[in-house]
Amino acid sequence: MRLGTADGPDADRTAGPSADGAGRGVLEGAFALLAAVERLEGAGLTRLAGESGLPKTTAHRLLEQLAALGAVERHAGGYRIGWRMCRLGQDWQPHPELRTAAAGPARRLAALTGAAVGTAVLRGHRTLLVDWFPGEEESSPVPADLSARPWYTAAGKVCAAAPGHRFPPGPVPAAWAREAREIRARGFAVDRGVLTAGAHCVAAPLHCSGDTPVAALFAVVGPGHRLDRVADVVRRTGGCVSARLGRGGD
Repeated sequence: MRLGTADGPDADRTAGPSADGAGRGVLEGAFALLAAVERLEGAGLTRLAGESGLPKTTAHRLLEQLAALGAVERHAGGYRIGWRMCRLGQDWQPHPELRTAAAGPARRLAALTGAAVGTAVLRGHRTLLVDWFPGEEESSPVPADLSARPWYTAAGKVCAAAPGHRFPPGPVPAAWAREAREIRARGFAVDRGVLTAGAHCVAAPLHCSGDTPVAALFAVVGPGHRLDRVADVVRRTGGCVSARLGRGGD
């Protein structure tokens, strides 16, 4: 099934310059709906139409097409992200060699510390989890899915602390500039219960070249751990991954 074309008598009338009365095309409308479904998991048609700025009839037509494609699915009278979007998202990575370069060092770090270990990237005000490896400790839970977390996870903070990083419009804590300098100086960041409830997270930046991280390496441990010791091994492992990225993941 196609998301409408501009050709033929059965063309989707959401296409073209008057797609929804505001000059938006069918693809923009579809992505607006997908973003609304992600934010409001389980919401119904009326709320999704309002959130995405689409007429209700247009939103319904697009949602039906997206459901047929597996991009969304109906759930308890509403809609949620479908299996195909999750599968596509799991293949995404911020650097073409990241998964290959990080896999071996991350597994060794998980085996050495018992922590759950993973990689993440900062996009806008959100931390996006890219990959992870389970640890042996029950106090080091693996995140349940690839959903976004706030920017102020340990992984998000080491990325945001890079010189010249610019946040999208929105509130940023007044003390962030000082914290960012401290993160750059010590080479890691910490969060307590932000990435994963009830656990601590330590993250180090991953570089390919230059001062801007391409991602972050993180380890999730229980509250009984000495975070300075965890931070040291995470930082050293991050340096190993960065070296592999710099030579193409060899």
